Amino acid sequence: MRSGYDPVEVDALIGRIESTLGRGPHLLEPVTADEVRTATFRAKRGGYQETAVDFALEAFVVALEAQAKRPIRLAMAEPTGEMLREQWFEQQAARVERVAFRPGRMGTGYNEDEIDAFLDRIVATLRGTTDYPVTAKEVREAKFSTVMFKAGYLIADVDSFLAGIADVLEQRAL
Repeated sequence: MRSGYDPVEVDALIGRIESTLGRGPHLLEPVTADEVRTATFRAKRGGYQETAVDFALEAFVVALEAQAKRPIRLAMAEPTGEMLREQWFEQQAARVERVAFRPGRMGTGYNEDEIDAFLDRIVATLRGTTDYPVTAKEVREAKFSTVMFKAGYLIADVDSFLAGIADVLEQRAL
């Protein structure tokens, strides 16, 4: 019998996630996407397989982030909405700074330097610290060089991430 994540700890976190997402009892303390990202579990003999839990938690992070967008949009009409809106954009900028793409497959992927530079421009746009903001349209239409037989980012990962960021930038333009 091999060890894995402590089932009691994992189940407790998943209970909080489901409660936050409105899928379980609302008696549990809400959890944020960042809390899920940084969660750690003790190892226990016969525990849950780490890889399976990690993949499930990644999916929950996406769901929590998607849910976090909705209340912010509603709050924008309120007097304190602008502060909440800016906090949300700061969270999105931090998310862009933290993103880590998998390496390209079979020696093919997007040029890492180009992607990193583009992400820096997106962060500056989200924070409102650039005179040349990136638009959602530019993100959707961006083309990047591919590399072969050297380090590059997995194309599907980058494309998927940028599609979500384009939606975020549309909110910035409002």
